[in-house]
Amino acid sequence: MPSVLITGASRGLGLEFAKQYTGLGYRVFATARDPSKATDLGKLAKAHSSLTVHALDVDDEAGVRALVSALKGEPIDILLNNAGTMGPERQSFGRIDYAGMVQTFVSNTVAPLRIAEALVDNVANSQRKLMVAVTSGMGSIGDSSGGSYAYRASKAALNMSYHNLALDLRSRGITAIVINPGWVKTDMGGPGATLKPADSIASMLKVFDAVTLADSGKFMNYTGGTLEW
Repeated sequence: MPSVLITGASRGLGLEFAKQYTGLGYRVFATARDPSKATDLGKLAKAHSSLTVHALDVDDEAGVRALVSALKGEPIDILLNNAGTMGPERQSFGRIDYAGMVQTFVSNTVAPLRIAEALVDNVANSQRKLMVAVTSGMGSIGDSSGGSYAYRASKAALNMSYHNLALDLRSRGITAIVINPGWVKTDMGGPGATLKPADSIASMLKVFDAVTLADSGKFMNYTGGTLEW
């Protein structure tokens, strides 16, 4: 049975990832900051013994170590760093919340890299050997409309981190990509977004199935193409 570990699985994209991978027969390790409040994820776990819920605040280094210990070397075919934050309300020039910006980098850039480093052996011991980080088209430097300093910069930094990661892990046969899910109707994307979570996730799963080591390091779009760095 193939396996996937999904961070930030309590709602939005993460929850939909968990639903679809469970439906495909995967062993799903789903993480949530507070499992007691992840009602929908808890219901999914009760209905499917192949899904287990694990407490994880991705910003907490000790929590990451505890998760690694709990997994006991379990192979992870797909490590899916989905958890992230939009950041502080004040991100426009002239009214930037710098403390909030730093915290945004911790959540969106540092945490996915830390988790990848902590679980690299689990991924290397799997069949699929795939690491994915959910980024954003707003992290593209070549296609930026300005504003949203904290979010854009943290996602651009995430893209660079995973590009480097891809180079470092190629010798171990690990493919690492970042992917833009599109503008999705979630709490973060808002009601004006153009994509339903189910459609975005279904498209991304097709991308994950198709990528090979030759694609490692790419900035992918949910449609299957690549985006400007």
